[in-house]
Amino acid sequence: MSERSKRRKSQRAATEATPKREKVRDVFVPRPFEGLADEPEWIALRELVPAASAPLKLTPELVEEYGERQVTLATVLPMAAPAMTKPDGRVFIGLQRHQQSGDVSRDLADALLCALRTEPGGQVSVPPLPGPGPRLQDVLVDGPLEITMHDGFEFWLDPGAADDPNVQASLERANAAVYPTVKLAAARAAYWCQVPEKAHVRWVLPDDEDAALDALSRLSAAGTLALGDNTRFAGMFRAHGRLVPVWDLPEDVPAADWEEPVTEFAKRYAEALAEQGPLDAAGRRARQGLLGRQLTLR
Repeated sequence: MSERSKRRKSQRAATEATPKREKVRDVFVPRPFEGLADEPEWIALRELVPAASAPLKLTPELVEEYGERQVTLATVLPMAAPAMTKPDGRVFIGLQRHQQSGDVSRDLADALLCALRTEPGGQVSVPPLPGPGPRLQDVLVDGPLEITMHDGFEFWLDPGAADDPNVQASLERANAAVYPTVKLAAARAAYWCQVPEKAHVRWVLPDDEDAALDALSRLSAAGTLALGDNTRFAGMFRAHGRLVPVWDLPEDVPAADWEEPVTEFAKRYAEALAEQGPLDAAGRRARQGLLGRQLTLR
């Protein structure tokens, strides 16, 4: 046998002896938060809200395995990290992150489990593609989110951490990107925000996309889609299987003044949603018009 043949045989033997790494396949889940009691709020915190947090409760099985741990859901963490753990054992999970798979619920559950396995205060390592496994619906005691809105990201920090000039500078940069956002009491997952030269109300509708679109189409045909004078229905976008209508508002009117108009609109929307039967000709034309006004920027 030639030396070349011997080398090839040796290489084949080495390859066969080395176990192949299983390739992780990505799976797209269009409604990752489906089944959670507050699905629209999960979507809103991920897509609309710059700075907010909410406590999460682990299932009894996880409490038995890892102990009673304080777990906090955050819209975003430093450097858009998926998770972090504090020296006292507190765990933070970030909704808005750089790396993600096609199943956001699986990503978040895996980040939570990785944080629980990490020594308190240690760096949490989370794979970009977690593969099959538990999802949020499997690791949390479900219920309405108790959301706290923040003007900035000081809630990230331990007491005294902001005394570090580098930490303070980083915090100031993060806070500079936060635009004023107010959670409205008029409807779940409805938020007012102010951006340069205008303001918006954005509402994650809790209903099936087709049913929600039909209801909006009926309101559009009836001329009752706006929130009042000097307001404009700007369009809508899809987020995790739900529709999010957007209204343009005058920038100088405070958030509290939109509670009543949004309450009245929610009533009109509920009535339109309850209507049975197909859309009439005007409703069908309005539906086509709404489909042509889908937004891509959030």
